Amino acid sequence: MARWAHRPPSWGRVKLVFGIIAAGLLLVAVERYIGWPDWATLEPASKGVRLKPGP
Repeated sequence: MARWAHRPPSWGRVKLVFGIIAAGLLLVAVERYIGWPDWATLEPASKGVRLKPGP
Protein backbone atom coordinates (compact mmCIF):
# COMPACT_ATOMS: atom_id res chain seq x y z
CA MET A 1 0.00 0.00 0.00
CA ALA A 2 2.91 2.35 0.58
CA ARG A 3 3.97 1.86 -3.04
CA TRP A 4 0.43 2.72 -4.15
CA ALA A 5 0.50 5.88 -2.02
CA HIS A 6 3.76 7.10 -3.55
CA ARG A 7 3.03 5.92 -7.09
CA PRO A 8 -0.68 5.50 -7.74
CA PRO A 9 -1.48 2.65 -10.14
CA SER A 10 -3.59 2.94 -13.26
CA TRP A 11 -7.37 2.79 -12.94
CA GLY A 12 -7.32 -0.63 -14.64
CA ARG A 13 -4.98 -2.06 -12.00
CA VAL A 14 -7.18 -0.74 -9.19
CA LYS A 15 -10.26 -2.36 -10.77
CA LEU A 16 -8.36 -5.64 -11.17
CA VAL A 17 -7.33 -5.75 -7.50
CA PHE A 18 -10.80 -4.88 -6.24
CA GLY A 19 -12.33 -7.40 -8.65
CA ILE A 20 -10.15 -10.19 -7.27
CA ILE A 21 -11.05 -9.22 -3.70
CA ALA A 22 -14.76 -9.10 -4.58
CA ALA A 23 -14.61 -12.55 -6.25
CA GLY A 24 -12.98 -14.01 -3.13
CA LEU A 25 -15.60 -12.48 -0.86
CA LEU A 26 -18.35 -13.77 -3.14
CA LEU A 27 -16.96 -17.31 -2.93
CA VAL A 28 -16.81 -17.09 0.86
CA ALA A 29 -20.40 -15.82 1.03
CA VAL A 30 -21.72 -18.55 -1.27
CA GLU A 31 -19.89 -21.25 0.67
CA ARG A 32 -21.11 -19.94 4.00
CA TYR A 33 -24.77 -19.20 3.27
CA ILE A 34 -25.66 -21.59 0.44
CA GLY A 35 -23.17 -24.37 1.03
CA TRP A 36 -20.54 -26.11 -0.99
CA PRO A 37 -21.82 -28.27 -3.87
CA ASP A 38 -21.32 -32.02 -3.54
CA TRP A 39 -19.71 -32.26 -6.98
CA ALA A 40 -16.91 -29.92 -5.84
CA THR A 41 -16.06 -31.94 -2.72
CA LEU A 42 -13.05 -34.22 -2.83
CA GLU A 43 -13.44 -37.53 -1.07
CA PRO A 44 -10.48 -39.75 -0.24
CA ALA A 45 -10.33 -43.15 -1.94
CA SER A 46 -11.59 -46.00 0.20
CA LYS A 47 -9.10 -48.43 1.71
CA GLY A 48 -10.22 -51.30 -0.54
CA VAL A 49 -9.58 -49.45 -3.79
CA ARG A 50 -6.02 -49.64 -5.06
CA LEU A 51 -4.79 -47.87 -8.14
CA LYS A 52 -2.44 -49.78 -10.39
CA PRO A 53 0.99 -48.22 -10.69
CA GLY A 54 1.86 -46.73 -14.05
CA PRO A 55 4.11 -48.42 -16.63
